[in-house]
Amino acid sequence: MAAGLVTNLVFGFVRAAVLMTAVRQNNGFGGYDRGTIGAYVWLSQALLGAIAFWILPDTVERIRTGDIAIDFLRPVDIQFAHLAEYLGRASCALAPRGLPAIAVGALTFGLAFPDTPGPYLLGALSLLLAMILSFLSMFAVSLAGFWLIETRGLRSLHMICGTFLAGLFAPVHLFPDWLRALAYATPFPSMLQWPVDLISGRTTGTDAVEIVAVQCFWLVVLVGLGQLLLRAGRRKLEVQGG
Repeated sequence: MAAGLVTNLVFGFVRAAVLMTAVRQNNGFGGYDRGTIGAYVWLSQALLGAIAFWILPDTVERIRTGDIAIDFLRPVDIQFAHLAEYLGRASCALAPRGLPAIAVGALTFGLAFPDTPGPYLLGALSLLLAMILSFLSMFAVSLAGFWLIETRGLRSLHMICGTFLAGLFAPVHLFPDWLRALAYATPFPSMLQWPVDLISGRTTGTDAVEIVAVQCFWLVVLVGLGQLLLRAGRRKLEVQGG
């Protein structure tokens, strides 16, 4: 936790310095000012410990070794069992890694946050959906191990594209029109950009409700995809020895 917090702070200072400079040099920088770009940077840094782009699901190794066959025999759903485990770990990472990062950002750069409870309540729901979506996305990628000998390349591609389209390196609102449309056609903004927008108060009203509705749509899609891949993988699986 301590190492993760230090890493978050270092990269937070780098990102904040770059984007603060861009805001000072460009009036109307994608609708951001000093306070709102600071909120974007430090909120996104705070949420990284709870987002599954870098977390390797146990299913990767269990598929490789064949232990997944035991999981299929258990009276619990594999997808939801691993999701519950992940949510427990992610929730524990939010406080020790997230809150100090936000505090440091507020003290050093100044952050603009809403002064009403509504954005925080809807943002908390959006954050929960974001954590679930990030895991379901990585879980679906890991199930490629039923058909591929090695999935590291596919998982690396998912991490690179996912973090970029989620708005980690720059807000999705700053993307060119064609790239922004591409990002909106994927679930990745729902994993980082949208909860940050809701918690920081950038998006409010009916637009905020629409964001949660989009996250719920991707939740249904990714749950269904995971279930389909599990069933197909169960038919494909062959375990020898032991």
